[in-house]
Amino acid sequence: MSNFVQSLRLWFAPERIRDEGDTPDYRFSLANERTFLAWLRTALALIGGGFAVDQFLPDLRWGWRIGLALALLAAGVLSSLRAVNHWVRCERAMRRGEDLPVSRFPTVLSLAVAVVALAMVVVVLFGWEG
Repeated sequence: MSNFVQSLRLWFAPERIRDEGDTPDYRFSLANERTFLAWLRTALALIGGGFAVDQFLPDLRWGWRIGLALALLAAGVLSSLRAVNHWVRCERAMRRGEDLPVSRFPTVLSLAVAVVALAMVVVVLFGWEG
């Protein structure tokens, strides 16, 4: 079974993670959980930002409004999925005594947020009508 499929199954049955390796120091597991919750807060903020752009900027050109809102909503969805995926991968690595997994996702998310922020700068500088 592929690593991805096995990780995906653990999303819905996290108690099965105990079948792997040794129990890590609980402080590390709690830190992993706090990181998971931070990713979820980030996802909620991005989703809220997407709704705010759509609902509170009605004078913004339709293409700009929908594009910015969808970019923020997509980033929120990806962040929420990434949260659980990263939690499982880190928990498994700690139980196995392996190095924690690395990821390019924080960089990709940062770039996406920067692009949306630059687009908003353009909107502010040149007005709602473009």
